[in-house]
Amino acid sequence: MRPYFKPLLVPTLWLIPLLAILIGLGTWQIQRLHWKLDLLAKIHTGLTSAPVPLRDVLSVYHADHITAADYRRVTVRGLFENGEEVFFFTTGPDGDPVYHVVTPFLMEDGHTLLIDRGYIPMEMLNSPAWKAGDLNGQRTVVGIIRKPGAPGWFTPPIDKAKRIVHTRDPETLAKTFGFKNIYPMFLEADATPNPGGWPVGGVTVVDLPNNHLQYAITWFGLALGLLAVYLSYHASKGRLGLQ
Repeated sequence: MRPYFKPLLVPTLWLIPLLAILIGLGTWQIQRLHWKLDLLAKIHTGLTSAPVPLRDVLSVYHADHITAADYRRVTVRGLFENGEEVFFFTTGPDGDPVYHVVTPFLMEDGHTLLIDRGYIPMEMLNSPAWKAGDLNGQRTVVGIIRKPGAPGWFTPPIDKAKRIVHTRDPETLAKTFGFKNIYPMFLEADATPNPGGWPVGGVTVVDLPNNHLQYAITWFGLALGLLAVYLSYHASKGRLGLQ
């Protein structure tokens, strides 16, 4: 006995492109998996490495290409421009709505860097209590470089009077509030306690889901399922078997 297979034209013409698409999608997800693993490894290295001066990072990664330095721990030195802060509306560690205090920081090189100093509860916005956390005079700050995300179509408008914002994009905030010589990224301050306890720093969150392996298994599984249906159909027609 030997196996035989007599493929039908129409099912075969359907099978070939569909199988190619499913295998292609699975292969693409494998490629995305490797890209995501490399990215997560880079982020882990950046978050756990000793902080270096921002100028050293910018000497390697030009400020116009700051994406390459995302999640790097750095130190900066300069003056907080207290009173010029804006309040970024978002959610806190427990999912409650909070405001992040984003303060312009005048650096020694004359540039302005936006520093997200951490969050305060919503009810504290109009209270002088959190102002006890103002840092005056020359300061060295340790934080995480973050690349900005430009506001989208559904980003609420800025409340300029109350200085409440829904974006930390430096370019957008500079145009609205007149910040000069702004760096094209912002810094998330580390968890060093502030006087009075507010704002609470250390707000960096890494939220990069990695489901590419599951997706790849799904696409390759569908490809195998399609091939099984194709072969079963031919077997039912007596065009696949042993003779």
